[in-house]
Amino acid sequence: MPMTQTSTATQNDIIRYIFNETSHKENILIESNLTGDSDALDFFLDCLHISDGIKKINISPRESSIENILLYSRNYQPAI
Repeated sequence: MPMTQTSTATQNDIIRYIFNETSHKENILIESNLTGDSDALDFFLDCLHISDGIKKINISPRESSIENILLYSRNYQPAI
């Protein structure tokens, strides 16, 4: 069931709130909604947990991938 924009926060608003992408006015609305809507609070807590997990992910390319890109770049001849 979608939440209305006028009196409650949407799931998108909650995600924006977690990533500090909301205004002060929006923060007040979202925080008020979280205190009165257990479904919204559950969604918020789930998103916080996921966000914490995402922050722990450390991804980097293999050294061979970097070397392949650099080799291609060094040998690139524009077709002019």
